[in-house]
Amino acid sequence: MNEFLKKRIDRKLEALPDERVYQVLDYLEFLESKYGTQTADAPTAYQRLAETVEDTLRAGRVSASVMKGTMDAMSAAGRMMSGLAAAGKSVVDTVSGSSGEAKPAAPKEDAPGGSGPAAPPPPPPEDRAGSA
Repeated sequence: MNEFLKKRIDRKLEALPDERVYQVLDYLEFLESKYGTQTADAPTAYQRLAETVEDTLRAGRVSASVMKGTMDAMSAAGRMMSGLAAAGKSVVDTVSGSSGEAKPAAPKEDAPGGSGPAAPPPPPPEDRAGSA
């Protein structure tokens, strides 16, 4: 499906009340089962959970406004979980990227009054204590 058609359908759906959008969903699922030639993208585990919750609410004849609130909350939770997963992946990538190599420690500032004449390690380039 081309992008223009997707956007056109999206605009039409936005103009409908939630009750009618669920009717459109039912019709799309019917058309897919009868005429679908391609397999749809497999939903993620979280999407399957959200769809199951939504279908259960619909079967229980819960109002569309309550379902919308519930699904909005699930969507927010999904975004939060995605953010946590991304943060966790970043931490793992950072830790595994070091490959066990020790990173140099941040340079410590020398005490005021200059440096001693026989300091064992050379001062870091940012240290200007020896230039007085």
